[in-house]
Amino acid sequence: MNRKYAFSPTLLPVLFAGLACVPTGIQAQDNSATTPKQDHILIERGKALLGQYQCGSCHAIPDVPIARGPVAQPLDAWSQRSYIAGRVPNRPDTLARWIIAPQSLVPGTAMPSMGVSPEDARAMAAFLFSLE
Repeated sequence: MNRKYAFSPTLLPVLFAGLACVPTGIQAQDNSATTPKQDHILIERGKALLGQYQCGSCHAIPDVPIARGPVAQPLDAWSQRSYIAGRVPNRPDTLARWIIAPQSLVPGTAMPSMGVSPEDARAMAAFLFSLE
């Protein structure tokens, strides 16, 4: 039996969907990656924000001139620490969450909520993780 196949425009979406699933060996570009220049800008912004939010009234923070607070632990070599507040694994995303709402991660902590936005917290975490 010899069949002839006619072109049907209604099958085009199915054809294109199928082509999208064919492995090509070409990796999709990860648009979430940042460049070193973007990282540097984020880190510098985080450093400035730590000053603006007056984190230095409690913490001593290297490279933040006004941050010499003696109340809470100093934040030097932050990237070398295993835990936040001795309980929460120290990762950039977790640190940002800690900066936004510390009570949600460790109820009863002395760290106050400072009204930091998620974007500002991400920048502040980037700066702290630059401290080796």
